[in-house]
Amino acid sequence: MILCRVQGKCIGGGVGIAAAADYTVGTAQAAVKLSELAVRYHLSQISAVERKTGKGGFCNCRYMQQPSNQQLGRGKGLYAEVFETINEADSHLADLANTLATSSPDAMQALKQVSWEGTEHWDTLLAERAAVSGRLVLTDFAKNAIHAFKSKK
Repeated sequence: MILCRVQGKCIGGGVGIAAAADYTVGTAQAAVKLSELAVRYHLSQISAVERKTGKGGFCNCRYMQQPSNQQLGRGKGLYAEVFETINEADSHLADLANTLATSSPDAMQALKQVSWEGTEHWDTLLAERAAVSGRLVLTDFAKNAIHAFKSKK
């Protein structure tokens, strides 16, 4: 099992990592943002985000320029739980890790297989989505949007 804690800014690919973990918690200070959406091109790593938040939750967030922590993280299932402090999150994760370490390895493997059911086609899907992203990022629209996005920093 892969456990993850989001404590501060979690942007773009970091959201993909948080979504790919088996169990993710956030803190009240966490700030989730899919920055690729601000420049309006497709994400090749969205499969993990979509899996974690559900298709409906992801679809609702992907049309927003800046999905907030509440909209994506807390409200749509990216986080299993949200804690006020890093210490509270760490304590929870340590307790969970200890529990998981004493659990049946066979049961843990079966649980992981069930939770990743329906992803068997991801090798093909990720390659297809990466090709779409590659094509879209080279359009004049995306180049202009990326330039405008960089200019805001």
